[in-house]
Amino acid sequence: MMKRFATTGLALAAVSALVAALPARAADSPHGGERIGTVSQIYDGKLLPDEAVATFRNIDRLFPTRTIRAGGTVRELRPAEKPLGEVSFRSGEETYDLYDVLALDSFTAMIVLKDGKVAYETYQRGNTPETRWMSMSVAKSITSTLAAIAIKEGKLSGLDAPVTQYVEALKGSAYEGVTLRDILMMSSGVRWNETYTDPASDRRALLKAQISQEPGSAMKLMASLPRAAEPGTVNTYSTGETQVLGEIVRGAVGKPLADYLSEKIWVPYGMEADANWWLDSPDGHEIGGSGLSATLRDFARFGQFFLENGVIGGASILPDGWVRAAAGPTTLKDGSKLDYGYMWWTGWTEPSIADGAFAAIGIQGQNIYINPKRNVVIVTFGAQPKPTGKEPVDPLVFFDAVAAALD
Repeated sequence: MMKRFATTGLALAAVSALVAALPARAADSPHGGERIGTVSQIYDGKLLPDEAVATFRNIDRLFPTRTIRAGGTVRELRPAEKPLGEVSFRSGEETYDLYDVLALDSFTAMIVLKDGKVAYETYQRGNTPETRWMSMSVAKSITSTLAAIAIKEGKLSGLDAPVTQYVEALKGSAYEGVTLRDILMMSSGVRWNETYTDPASDRRALLKAQISQEPGSAMKLMASLPRAAEPGTVNTYSTGETQVLGEIVRGAVGKPLADYLSEKIWVPYGMEADANWWLDSPDGHEIGGSGLSATLRDFARFGQFFLENGVIGGASILPDGWVRAAAGPTTLKDGSKLDYGYMWWTGWTEPSIADGAFAAIGIQGQNIYINPKRNVVIVTFGAQPKPTGKEPVDPLVFFDAVAAALD
């Protein structure tokens, strides 16, 4: 997601053929028989409302996926003693309430946790608690968290670890001299154009590589990019950078991201349902920046896990101080601060800044909002008509109001 964030009509026939070739997965999904669109239509914003909903909850039919296995004891989400009541707030010259935002921002599901308990939960447009919904760039924050776990385990040598130590395909490229910290801050200095609607953009090229389903095509693209600035000096939002991060983690831990996520968080923290993650090729590598689909409650559990500093079984599986550092703001080499952490967005409203709130954000309305001061986690599924720019209400203003209403 670019903070205020899309792709193409490219290779539509190829994608349609790919979709037709993939299994419908109707057996393990309440929505498996629905007719869906293509990945290009998602990024182009060329889906009618019902088509968008069907597609967003069936994205595991767009590309091959690897399962993130759940298992063991499910972490119960009990009802909060005080449910969410009236929410009313002003944004600009207008006053809104909960019902306005759910409708105007096209949210198809929403859950609010207060002190780890459910204060509000709703499912719209035919969604259910069993619905797996797309994450889009929310996956970036999850991939970042896997990197943190690998650091804690000593499998990644730390934030100063060189990219090329773990990703052989990038040796001799503009990623020489780039560190893990640079990647997490999207400040590698490697040239990147994230413009979804520009057919010549790097983001479109990365999508084309994914559509090709050719092993290694994403890293081949990343290795071809030139340097535009010295590492650590400029922040450029780049989905490609998260694909690089996924390759770093895989190279460090020696296993697929989905398996590592299952082993370290999904099973031990008590997620209730299997999730899926897009692959770059059949039985290939996970797409580090998108393509993870899970249930609303399991995304909320992930948010709660992060809010609680990654504690499982009485001990944190994250490095000391990681959550605060990852939530940002981070600092470039010249001392300038970024409204970005380690693939998490810092708050940009006065209340969120005061509370130290931060978020994982994906295009078309996907959010995990975490407010550590008020002990609140909010997750939304969205089906907005375009990847960006179609939120009549700033979701962070809404989330701040919800968090405050629970005091």
